[in-house]
Amino acid sequence: MNGLLKFLRPFRQHNSGERVGLPFFELKSGFWILAYLLTSIGSMNVELKGQLEDSERGNVIINRFLGEHSYRIHGDGTNEFATKAELLASKSVLKKEYFYMLGLDPMPEKTPLRATKTGELKGDGYVVEMIHFQSSPGLYVTGNLYRPESVVAGEKLPTILYVCGHADRGRDGNKAAYQSNGIWFARHGYVCLMIDTLQRGEIAGIHHGTYRENRWWWHSRGYTSAGVECWNGIRALDYLTTRSDVDANRMGVTGISRGGAATFWIAAADERVKAAVPISGMADLPSYVADRVVDEHCDCMFLHNTYRWPTARIGALIAPRPLLFVNSDKDPIFPMDANHRVSNRLEDLYSLFGAGDQVETVVSMGGHAYREDIRKAVYRFLNIHLKGDSSPVLDSEVDLVVGERGREVHPILPERLRVFPTDADIPKDQRNTVIDQHFVPTAQLDSPDSGDYKNWKEGLVERLRAVVFRSFPERIPPASLKSMDGPEVRTLETESGIEVSLRSLSTTPQGSRPERIVLIVNLGDAVPASEFKRTDAVYVLDPRGVGATKWSSRNPPNYVARSHALLGRTVDEGRVWDVAAVSRYLLDHYENRLPLVVAGRGAGAVVSAYAMLFESEIGGGVFENPILSHMDPESPPFLNVLRVCDVPDVLGSLAPRPLLFRDVEGSDLLKVTQIYESAQAGGKLRLD
Repeated sequence: MNGLLKFLRPFRQHNSGERVGLPFFELKSGFWILAYLLTSIGSMNVELKGQLEDSERGNVIINRFLGEHSYRIHGDGTNEFATKAELLASKSVLKKEYFYMLGLDPMPEKTPLRATKTGELKGDGYVVEMIHFQSSPGLYVTGNLYRPESVVAGEKLPTILYVCGHADRGRDGNKAAYQSNGIWFARHGYVCLMIDTLQRGEIAGIHHGTYRENRWWWHSRGYTSAGVECWNGIRALDYLTTRSDVDANRMGVTGISRGGAATFWIAAADERVKAAVPISGMADLPSYVADRVVDEHCDCMFLHNTYRWPTARIGALIAPRPLLFVNSDKDPIFPMDANHRVSNRLEDLYSLFGAGDQVETVVSMGGHAYREDIRKAVYRFLNIHLKGDSSPVLDSEVDLVVGERGREVHPILPERLRVFPTDADIPKDQRNTVIDQHFVPTAQLDSPDSGDYKNWKEGLVERLRAVVFRSFPERIPPASLKSMDGPEVRTLETESGIEVSLRSLSTTPQGSRPERIVLIVNLGDAVPASEFKRTDAVYVLDPRGVGATKWSSRNPPNYVARSHALLGRTVDEGRVWDVAAVSRYLLDHYENRLPLVVAGRGAGAVVSAYAMLFESEIGGGVFENPILSHMDPESPPFLNVLRVCDVPDVLGSLAPRPLLFRDVEGSDLLKVTQIYESAQAGGKLRLD
């Protein structure tokens, strides 16, 4: 075997006779084999199956797993609240969970809006004001405010917040695509503020962080662009209430597609919304995940489902305020089966309040678009609930944006609706383009004081279980043997439906009893391997999605990874489960429960460390070139973890178990060292 060699030998037991575990690795003569390729393992006569670019077996396994979990969270479709009292008693908890899943708990500070009007134009019966405000310092929201041409002095008008879909109008902002709605509302006695989205606005940020940009740290940070859009909507309502022509008791919100989703977000978050009309904006988990409709949607359509909500539960935060749920019968991204399920759940929620007449469903014939019947239904519903006017709408088709995509004809030239007329007018202090790095604060966890390590660790684990590893049981059960695929390869089931591959590299003479177990965690095309002592039982674990269970992965839309977040977890959280489950399997496999250590490099080292945190019988770890922050693009993402801690905190929480680090600077481990010293275990850290 070619390569650099490192030999292993165990630490001695404590004088107390306690079994610390602790098979551990000390440097003697020789070095590690680095970048030990999986193909090299094959040359050792270890049979590897199904390692294809797109593993059919891996796809079948993960698709079934995701589909089953989506239906499990969705439930049987019956009302999850038995009574109105039960729902009302749950609302404060639901709202806190809801805000957390949008990245809005803690709620950002409501700093001064600094609202500015940069221009105005007059049309036939309406006026358009070009407005911008800062929802947070440097986060600019650009909008067009439509109002009637003439208003009686002191009159306060019903008001609409219009949230835009994904129409692309470049530097003009996507608000220009929906101008006919603003014109109609203004001509009918409304104030209508139409705001740009983050990505398609005049200052273009990013919506598609995990969809195509590989910003998986969004998951670790608990950031979703849906949260920014919700926050911008809340602050837009704040702005509207400062205007003398706005009746703050008669405000509604509506929009289509991305705007339909945002209508749900904002109405659920802010009770100042008195009527909501989401158009083609919500399906459900069976549709998004089991039917893969998530592939057609960007990240701004979803919260990170930490608390594993069925999608329509958001309606519990809107009921009993008036809600019109609009969809189209041939809409491929909001299909009718999901529409029926969501509509039924909304009606059940409203029925608890005796307010079944306050929720309505409209289905239009056609695809994903506005049509005359949709516009008439939307305008009439808002007229009824904000103006007390139930008259039929007869002029919904006036001043529409018409023409083929890319060749549209607009009532108002889009460039005339710019808030920032030229690029030079764009504020230099804008943070729109980097708001994902600032919007959700990260935790700054102090090292424990001397003597307080136990409480510090217990608090850390409690917080991790509460918002990161909520799917984990109190203790992960051992994996079970599914099949033997040759003398050296086992297929194990770690949780229902998930298969992993475990390969033996041991050279222990037949009939000899190993002294310890070494479990190497492989997360890529290379694993740290060694010519171990002949008394070691050495195994390589390919966790879910690696090796024989590799699944297809295309960017975009990154189906598997994004679907996991809709179910309140990540792929790598599942791999932590795999390592813990396989460790318990191996511990049970040998009589007298041999000591066991885990080894991994890069992302594999991080996954191994978290497995140690949740499985106390893993006696030690060997971590080569570990990734030391979840903000690192190569780090394994865990949902919300950066709102709790970062990698060094978790490494420190493994005290007093021995850890050996290789290919890492000692200065990078300063916090780990501090925590180990507070646990009076400084001698258990080794640096190669």
